[in-house]
Amino acid sequence: MAETKKNYYEILGVDKGATEEQIKSAYRKLAKQYHPDLHPGDAQAAEKFKQINEANEVLSDKQKRAAYDYELEHPGMGGMGGFEGGFGDFSDIFSSIFGGGFGGFGGGARTAQSSVGDDIQREMTLSFMDAAKGCTKTFSYMRNEPCASCKGTGARGGTAYSTCSRCNGKGVVQTVQSTMFGRTIRQSVCPDCGGTGRVITDKCPDCRGKGSVRKETTVTINIPAGVDTNSYMKKKGYGQAAPNGGQPGDLIIVFKVEPHKIFVRNGFDLQVDLPISFKTAALGGTVKVPAIDDTFDFTIPEGTQNGQVFTIRGKGIRSARGTTGNLMLRVQVEVPTKLSRDQKRAIEQMDGSIDLRQYEKMKKYSDNVESFYGKKPY
Repeated sequence: MAETKKNYYEILGVDKGATEEQIKSAYRKLAKQYHPDLHPGDAQAAEKFKQINEANEVLSDKQKRAAYDYELEHPGMGGMGGFEGGFGDFSDIFSSIFGGGFGGFGGGARTAQSSVGDDIQREMTLSFMDAAKGCTKTFSYMRNEPCASCKGTGARGGTAYSTCSRCNGKGVVQTVQSTMFGRTIRQSVCPDCGGTGRVITDKCPDCRGKGSVRKETTVTINIPAGVDTNSYMKKKGYGQAAPNGGQPGDLIIVFKVEPHKIFVRNGFDLQVDLPISFKTAALGGTVKVPAIDDTFDFTIPEGTQNGQVFTIRGKGIRSARGTTGNLMLRVQVEVPTKLSRDQKRAIEQMDGSIDLRQYEKMKKYSDNVESFYGKKPY
């Protein structure tokens, strides 16, 4: 700081560790006490009011307060004299202390930087099997593509430009404003070069200085196995062109997977509703079961119940990481309809030969009903 250091904490009457609310409260109390309207013609009160506002402007702003605290702890670092005459040198303070990342409190970058183009999002519909097994797709879309003639710069041959004389290639300009509290320096984007730091001297004839051309772009993407609805892939640099030769945006492809007639997907697991006859459920048997690549034989054990689920490991969808989900078979025992008279008679004879104790669920249900009501349901 300068030779006469102001302690803004003492001016507001708060400790160095005061909270934002404590600083705000102290400022309001003092500003009301020393307001010029209450002390007409009092030069000392006017000066005190000025110091109170100056202290509040620093301590109520996190960035300004951080720089001020740093100077209090590290006197003699230079550049801090700005506190005595306002806050115009804060951008240089932060540049030297914190690496220049703040770019000044007035906003705007300290140096010209290349911009980045917008991303483009497109939806792609995949069949169930294409998503499960992986595939290659080629598709076209419209975008602002970087001009090949000028490499996106907008200048003929990519070189017909010069350093902006107004900002000296920095892309920003400073404006100085004097107030009753001192001098304020603010940064803003250079109006002559638009923040690029350079001025085109000869426009590219192909894009007319825009740096991009509207055209159809065709891309081929290799879709890995296991993608699902709302999963996405990103193709870097295939989005909208950036102005001034900056980095193009990305193409983001969001997938929508069509349903399947047999499989229901849950992550990398597959579920199949497997209908079987009541004979197969009772006596057991072998049925053909579908998988991703082919069918295989599966043995249904005798006494299989409706809704029972069999899990077959490693028969689901293979992920990009190399792991494979499982296949779940949910049994649906189907009861035949429109039976003939002879078929009905045969079923009745069969059922009559089976004791109720052979039906586990019916037996339990019958016992429960009888215990409550004293009557058998069957």
